[in-house]
Amino acid sequence: MTDPSPRLSRRGMLTGGLAAVGGAAVASTATLALTGDDGPSAAAEPSATTVPFHGKRQAGVATAPQAHGTFVSLAMKPDVDVERFASVLRLLSQDAERLTEGLPALGDTEPELAKPVNRLTITFGFGHALFDKLGIADRRPADFTPVPEFEHDQLDEAWNGGDVLLQICADDPTTVSHAVRMCVKDARSIAEVKWVMRGFRQAPPVVEPGATPRNLMGQLDGTANPDPDDEGVVWRDGSDSMADGTTLVIRRIRAEMEAWDAVPPVSKEQIMGRRLDTGAPLTGESEHDEPDFSVTDHLHLPVIAPNSHIKRARLDDGRRIFRRAYNYDDHILSDGTGDVGLIFAAYQADIGTFVDIQAQLDAADMLNAYVTAVGSAEFLIPPGCEEGGWVGETLFG
Repeated sequence: MTDPSPRLSRRGMLTGGLAAVGGAAVASTATLALTGDDGPSAAAEPSATTVPFHGKRQAGVATAPQAHGTFVSLAMKPDVDVERFASVLRLLSQDAERLTEGLPALGDTEPELAKPVNRLTITFGFGHALFDKLGIADRRPADFTPVPEFEHDQLDEAWNGGDVLLQICADDPTTVSHAVRMCVKDARSIAEVKWVMRGFRQAPPVVEPGATPRNLMGQLDGTANPDPDDEGVVWRDGSDSMADGTTLVIRRIRAEMEAWDAVPPVSKEQIMGRRLDTGAPLTGESEHDEPDFSVTDHLHLPVIAPNSHIKRARLDDGRRIFRRAYNYDDHILSDGTGDVGLIFAAYQADIGTFVDIQAQLDAADMLNAYVTAVGSAEFLIPPGCEEGGWVGETLFG
């Protein structure tokens, strides 16, 4: 990978200097933004340690992001039919209800770990191929299609796809670990673990409630995240099986930290289109100022480069995604370099919104030189369930 020189001019960057570097290196996921232009911002300060499991929408999407999150992808075993699958979903929903209320799962051999709850949420998702494996392809929404592989991706099958997703988040890693083990035990009769991604993020009291956290690249991550309840952004409407559900794209994005460390601060700001200290756009004064892409400098060059991350992450038609990202730091190699990056979780009513943003980033984002998408998966997140019901009932019942 070629590192940009500290003497690289803004004109060179704008006319393709760093874009060429980005073409040679591997890229990020779309909304990717390790920058935070479409990233998750913590919602309001949680008022209690318990997040209700029941409701018309699943918890764990609009919920204020917890400090720890684990994503488990399961692959179905052969010859599982829809009736058997549904029976396991009932059990999973029952145990998820109990665990999120601070009660032990059925058959829990460590019931003491069920308390405190620490804002535990357990969210279920279903992959594209699952419907074919169960012989019910006609129940899969027509607009739920696989995310394509992009030019700058370097996807590893070990981190791709899956039939069932368990997204388990809480403010304590022990709570998460216990819930993961209970849910995987419930599902092991019909499925095997395909991959597990464990992540963490700054959360209260480390950052103020509602403040934007920083990721491992030092960027404020989530400045321009929309309100998940804004009409048409996350939740699907209508009266079909996915009303009040959403779609989720998970991208495992490795950060090329050795290359990023060598980039001067002023160049990092030009790559991102935001200031390092405050997160303000280069045309503004504070973090939440709206960037003005029409402003030019004394050389008549755009102050925010057209191939900057915040510019490439925006669609002209205003469509948005809602992101809920977690950092990962899996291990340090003997030479002192590490496998670190972002578990990028993007929720959107229409999965095509994510694809269009990612395609735009893939084509010209300067950040592509410093991040590499090594895993990708997409899941339907069905609506929630009322007391006595189970998640997935509208699809598999």
